[in-house]
Amino acid sequence: MTTDPGELVPGRRVVVRYRLPENESHEFTDVIGELVTLEPMTVRTASGTMTIPPERIVAARALGPTPIRTRDIRALETAAAYGWPGTEHTWIDGWLLRAGNGYSKRANSALPLGEPGAPALEMPETLERIRLWYAERGLPVQMSLPDRLASAPPGWRMWAETVVMGIDIDAFVLPQGPSMVRFDTGPNDGWLELHRFQGEDTSPVPPMFPDRAVLSSVHQGELAFATLGLPNPLAIGRAALTTAPDGRRWIGLSSVAVAAPHRRHGLGTLICAELIRWGHRRGATHAYLQAEADNTAARELYRHMGFVEHHGYRYAAPA
Repeated sequence: MTTDPGELVPGRRVVVRYRLPENESHEFTDVIGELVTLEPMTVRTASGTMTIPPERIVAARALGPTPIRTRDIRALETAAAYGWPGTEHTWIDGWLLRAGNGYSKRANSALPLGEPGAPALEMPETLERIRLWYAERGLPVQMSLPDRLASAPPGWRMWAETVVMGIDIDAFVLPQGPSMVRFDTGPNDGWLELHRFQGEDTSPVPPMFPDRAVLSSVHQGELAFATLGLPNPLAIGRAALTTAPDGRRWIGLSSVAVAAPHRRHGLGTLICAELIRWGHRRGATHAYLQAEADNTAARELYRHMGFVEHHGYRYAAPA
């Protein structure tokens, strides 16, 4: 077999040429798909997963990343919205509106998740209906605009560029043995305190108190709040298990924080890995998370874990 093993890593698209049995009409054939494992060579294709005996492999090489389709962005954004839906939500002209007492941008913004052709923000009647819904709740109009799903009208202000990263759990090394992390169905007081200050001991301007109802909300899914260390948490994280419209089961990671004195010891990675294991045991096949585009340290940490960039989004509002 001729191959460059350095390029063949789980999660990459590959093409594998292999020898067919002697009774076939031709000697060789190719398979293209996502590499699941290298030894044995296992490839996931659109029609299923196949393992190729090593003695039959003639050549293998890595391909470029699978193009992200617009429908893939819409599906993942829907799963993520279900995992952070606010305390109430509704649909208006293909837009999913979320409200959550003003706590977090995600829980208080509208998403364009309807089918292609849904009214754009340039249509005054759609924007007015959205504005009225938020005004009734004492909230300003705020949109979350994922790549390719919608654009802000001219003159709108935009901020908080965010990168959505994903991973195929089959390409992730799950923790083995008993877990050192405790899982709860809701956030306890210690979890909320570490979440509020993001692990810092002091803050010049105390952040707003976390909204327990927003954090505890999920639409047609399941939540887990992970805590490492008792009675005072050393690290925490939140996971939301939801299903996208295409049937794919996603585990979404958020609110990962490590107490300042205990950073750079792998606790954040441990929390994420345990949350992924929790989701995998409940049927999740993929995991995602969101990181601010300018948070290079976090993005490098997640890349090291195997996450790859899926798409981006940003917030927008009328100027």
